Amino acid sequence: MTTAAAYLRVSSRDQDLGLQRSAIRKAARARGDRIVYWFEEKVSARKLDRPQLLALRQYVREGRARKVYVFRIDRLSRSGIRDTLGVVQEFREHGCELATVADGFSLDGPGAEVVLAVIAWAAQMERRAIGERIAAARVRIEKAGGRWGKPRRVDPTTLDRARQMRAAKTPVRIIAAALKIPKSTISDALSGKGHYARSRTDREK
Repeated sequence: MTTAAAYLRVSSRDQDLGLQRSAIRKAARARGDRIVYWFEEKVSARKLDRPQLLALRQYVREGRARKVYVFRIDRLSRSGIRDTLGVVQEFREHGCELATVADGFSLDGPGAEVVLAVIAWAAQMERRAIGERIAAARVRIEKAGGRWGKPRRVDPTTLDRARQMRAAKTPVRIIAAALKIPKSTISDALSGKGHYARSRTDREK
């Protein structure tokens, strides 16, 4: 049985790592490997200096893992061929095999570097395309007078408290501090510009 580690990554905090974890655990079990350490993070892969990836690389350099599992190669890096090949080569130099679960090829097979380079290039292009779509969407929304980003919410009870404090001539910054809400958010809510979470009663009216 090979002692292995696993690296899991998603790009944003509202995404779930469960699918990757389940697939890796199943693949490792089928190959007779035991995952003894999980490195998990929710961060973009546009750079290599990510806390958990750095910790994983140190773990490998110390000789503590003979194999590292990832769901797909783009979980390691989406910043281009050089970065991806560099990490894979670093693992190899320290006697550590990299196993990818969902890419459908072995990194030890003939022509593996060529396939790996193509996948790394495709991941980088996909990341750029996503960035361009997001930028275009932001421009479109802001040109239409909308606000970019998640709606800022103040629940009705908190808004009532804020209004009472404001009616008593309490400065907005003091209200924000007392209610532990960003000043800009509470200011928008008081002026009617912000969003607030309606109660069930409000929604049924």
